[in-house]
Amino acid sequence: MTVLVGPDGVSRCPWGDEPAMRAYHDTEWGQVVHGDDALFERLSLEAFQSGLSWAIVLRKRERFREVFAGFDPKRVAELGPPDVERLMADAGIIRNRRKIEAVIANARVLLDLDGSLDDLLWSFAPTAAPAARVSASQVPASTAESVALAKELRRRGFQFVGPTTAYATMQATGIVDDHLAGCVARSSR
Repeated sequence: MTVLVGPDGVSRCPWGDEPAMRAYHDTEWGQVVHGDDALFERLSLEAFQSGLSWAIVLRKRERFREVFAGFDPKRVAELGPPDVERLMADAGIIRNRRKIEAVIANARVLLDLDGSLDDLLWSFAPTAAPAARVSASQVPASTAESVALAKELRRRGFQFVGPTTAYATMQATGIVDDHLAGCVARSSR
């Protein structure tokens, strides 16, 4: 699919077809993000999205922020088994034990990093920006950079970060710009 003209007359990527998704697409997805807390949130939410629709995660994002203390790594790292059980009972989030435990474990790893998560993630930015794609079918699920990033994250102890989740994080945080050619949100960088 190529860019679509929405009900507001704006051309955008074809996946932003409901109001919340359009707003996310237009104002957040693919915008440059820096800072360990913000990047930790994006990495965590992309892990929760694995195997699901982003629209589900987006609908539950505010509750995720509440139960994970705004994705403050120090506070998330303090969560223990009773908190996992409490979160498993919370219908306001995606109740997947492995994903919940991974977020907590990843917060602990982040706090022990030699350097910042920001520097680590951005060190895997492609040296050359990919050419604007004209069809959603041309956007890859992973790249050599996301494979290398996932491998490095796992080497450091991060969990639930395969190449597809790594690439989705790269897309969501502006490390790569995968807005289609002609999309209103495509960067000029």
